[in-house]
Amino acid sequence: MLSSAESGTDASDDPADTSARPPAEGDLVDDLGPFENLEREVRLLIRRAQSSGARIARRVHPELEASAYPLLAFVAERPGARGSDLASYFGVGRATVSRQLSRLADLGLVDRTVDPEDSRGQRITLTPDGAERFERARTSRVAMLEGALADWEKEDVAELARLLGRYSADIVAWKESGH
Repeated sequence: MLSSAESGTDASDDPADTSARPPAEGDLVDDLGPFENLEREVRLLIRRAQSSGARIARRVHPELEASAYPLLAFVAERPGARGSDLASYFGVGRATVSRQLSRLADLGLVDRTVDPEDSRGQRITLTPDGAERFERARTSRVAMLEGALADWEKEDVAELARLLGRYSADIVAWKESGH
């Protein structure tokens, strides 16, 4: 049998040779440390989330921008939240949130009412139509996760959710500590 050098081919042309290929997504890279592998996986996860964001938003409303979907989810989980709560949570200015909320209201997905505790603020809730549309999109996403992770043990799914929650909380705490 000829070696790659003797045959005049490059080893990277051999489909069985994986040494020249980049690692498959989800494969840890042996020569990287745990934080480098984590950064890689988080980066890939964010990229996938961003690429599916428009599709998810369209499930709620054909004119909903992908960037507004997280605000809608926040309001669904915390009915009666104030615009300032959203701005603080997402780390954006109140004007940005106000524009997004105006668009959500124009689409009939949220209601804004005067805050009874502070007439300068507003309380945000989903409209019945907004709640129904959001729930359909959420149910679809849960079904996608159930399908994609069908071979996982329920305990592994729960552990992943727990670790992601811990990761998110620790990142927020780290940023709030002045980093």
